[in-house]
Amino acid sequence: MSGQVRLTCFAALATLLTSWSLAPLVQSSAWLLQAALLLCAQSAVGAGARRVPLARSLTVATQLLVSLLLLVFLFAGKGESTGNGPSAYLVTDFGALFRQGALDVGEYAIPAPLTDGIRLLLLCGVLLIGLLVDLLAVTVRTAAAAGLPLLALYSVAEGLSGGGGTSWLSFLLAGCGYLVLLLAEGRDRLAQWGRVFGAAPGGRTPAAPARGGPGADRRVKAPVRTGRRIGAVALGLALAVPAALPSLGGGVLGERGGEAGTPGTGTGGGSSVNPLVSLQSSLNTQDNRVVLKYRTDSPDAAEQYLRILALDEFNGVRWEASGRPLTEVPDRLPAPPGLGGPVRDTASEVRTSISAADTYTQRYLPMPYPATAVDIDGRWRFEPVGRTLVGDQTGKDRFQNVQGAMYTVRSLLLRPTAQQLQNAPAPDPAVRAEYTKVPDTLPPVVAETARRITEGARDDYTRAVRLQDHFAVSGGYRYNTRTASGSGPQAVARFLAEKEGFCVHFAFSMAAMSRTLGIPARVAVGFTPGEKQPDGNTNVTMRDAHAWPELYFEGVGWTRFEPTPRSGINVPDYSRTQAPPSQPSAPAPLPSSGVSQPAPAPSRADACPPELKKLGECGTPPAARGSASGGGPSVTAVLGWAGIALAVVVPPLLPLLWRTRVRSRRLGSGQVLAAWRELGDAAWDVGVAPDPALSPRRAAERLVELGALEPEAAGAVHRVADAVERALYAPPATGPGTGSADEGLAADVLRARAGLLAGAERRTRLRALLAPPSAARVRWAVADRRSALASAVSARLAAARLRLSPRGRG
Repeated sequence: MSGQVRLTCFAALATLLTSWSLAPLVQSSAWLLQAALLLCAQSAVGAGARRVPLARSLTVATQLLVSLLLLVFLFAGKGESTGNGPSAYLVTDFGALFRQGALDVGEYAIPAPLTDGIRLLLLCGVLLIGLLVDLLAVTVRTAAAAGLPLLALYSVAEGLSGGGGTSWLSFLLAGCGYLVLLLAEGRDRLAQWGRVFGAAPGGRTPAAPARGGPGADRRVKAPVRTGRRIGAVALGLALAVPAALPSLGGGVLGERGGEAGTPGTGTGGGSSVNPLVSLQSSLNTQDNRVVLKYRTDSPDAAEQYLRILALDEFNGVRWEASGRPLTEVPDRLPAPPGLGGPVRDTASEVRTSISAADTYTQRYLPMPYPATAVDIDGRWRFEPVGRTLVGDQTGKDRFQNVQGAMYTVRSLLLRPTAQQLQNAPAPDPAVRAEYTKVPDTLPPVVAETARRITEGARDDYTRAVRLQDHFAVSGGYRYNTRTASGSGPQAVARFLAEKEGFCVHFAFSMAAMSRTLGIPARVAVGFTPGEKQPDGNTNVTMRDAHAWPELYFEGVGWTRFEPTPRSGINVPDYSRTQAPPSQPSAPAPLPSSGVSQPAPAPSRADACPPELKKLGECGTPPAARGSASGGGPSVTAVLGWAGIALAVVVPPLLPLLWRTRVRSRRLGSGQVLAAWRELGDAAWDVGVAPDPALSPRRAAERLVELGALEPEAAGAVHRVADAVERALYAPPATGPGTGSADEGLAADVLRARAGLLAGAERRTRLRALLAPPSAARVRWAVADRRSALASAVSARLAAARLRLSPRGRG
């Protein structure tokens, strides 16, 4: 192995070892194997380009192009499809998946699930760092500078993960990778230009060996050994000294954490948990796995929402769960805030037994709202205001979660009526002050739209129903899980203008607009009731993930509303428009009659309920919809895929097709010299290169010897050689029977070829079939024609210049 190839391998190894520091950022390390394979391919392309050799810029461009093509084909079809045909499948999906990965990074907590988008970002980052390391260490030959991109990769990974129990291992691997790269480069430099640092045995100085010879390794053995010792001591000190220093409480070297007991940071410090699960990724996921199963005695299964937590703080950028103190989980949970009077008297307690899948690692406990008692094993803490259970810290950087848990929840089934909500007294001033806060950066159009929708309403309940109706029925909004979730002060205003989004958009917008109207509001995150199974259990999948607004009414407490126009979503009875209208003293028009029943319809389109109109399920019978959407792929897609299949299959078969055609033409011509050339090419294909300096007889003997032919095949070779000698040296034959002696040449050539293939190894036979060396004649023929064409063009140009010159005309 040459020094440059060795350096290329160690550059890829250094990048791969450093990329291990990214492993704690995701739940699975399966992407590391793909990163290793892609790095090997990228390095191999670089090594081949430098061997040609290509210019440095072309080498980097070639590596970058091959890496992009490998990524495109690796992730083809993983993202959202926005077009037809192979180009949309390969290119458009790649860009969409890249954007989705950026969204997943912002939505998931560390360690995040290994979604396709996050995997793409990880592989792109590793390949980019690997390209920079290869460029600096091998192409530019400055291995020391290659430590800068490696340091950037390690620093970003450690900064995001916040260190941990395995951070020393990441540091050790990254340091070893960089030191090995430096040693490889130093060894290569010494082998080329260095001098002897250690004396030879017996005090004799050996003669300088040739570059790359066996003496080169002996010559650099001493400095390489010294370099290894220095590197080992440096790494040992870097790992041992911090461990020996006194630990500092807090500050830069202390553990990061927030106030003990906050749901954002756990208890006693630790890594933060993103409270808002990636609803968009869950709704779009292709793996619709079951995460929860439950059995309940509730008579109203449609109200069996499993709530995870409430987002009660709106800072203008996003909704978040405010940090609140945690307490021990009491045997009986306190009464829900705001619940009292007739609503509490008519409530009934239900029992729900829930089991979580082993793949579900949520730190917040899903349960019906409002829960009154929870029976679960493990270390859990209770947050009284949001009425959520949070996993406690179980070790360094480890927290209790719901993975594989089986637990029982007792909860209240509340049945408030529209009349009770409409007559609810003013909320507690403290509740109103806290849950009606909106940031100063909220665009004015949000409050203006809320006032316009609720104009004429005299109570908070009527305003809430009108807001819900505006989003779900009458406002022209469309449910689309592919819409970017967005953040920032303009996100709500942009959603109101574009009128397209999924549950997060609808819940966040209704909660923000309710706050501008003085109605206390927050956003709940959890799961819809799921799907009942024949065995009595109900399955909850990732696609049941949901967000909804909760509005506060004194005497009822936090009350769910449903502004999302999504199929399968249950609108609470108390918020339906068939509820009693406002009191006579406060008349207000009904928000929309379309929620309870369709308006009288003069046409087929108007006869469809508004809820189905919003979901795009009206106006066309199912059979017509199936034909309109295309029961199969389009003609363009079929032709495109066929073209790709031909482009992939045909090029590797071109040498085979060319050799078959040439063999048929040569043997079918009846020409002796053509048959002799075919025999020479057949031998060339199995490794017996032609030697034009030999006579036909001597060439035949050489072919029989090198090809280890059997007597029958050897006789065929000699007969062909005899025919060539007769054709070259014998006088022309005349009379009848001319050429009869050469009629069996084609059969002899095929017999000799079969003998050559039979004596060759399997790998040689495959090469003779799919990549025959004799195909080099095509390249020679093209070069000859190009040279002849260039000569002809030059001659014509010279003649033209001669005719146009004054001397030529005279």
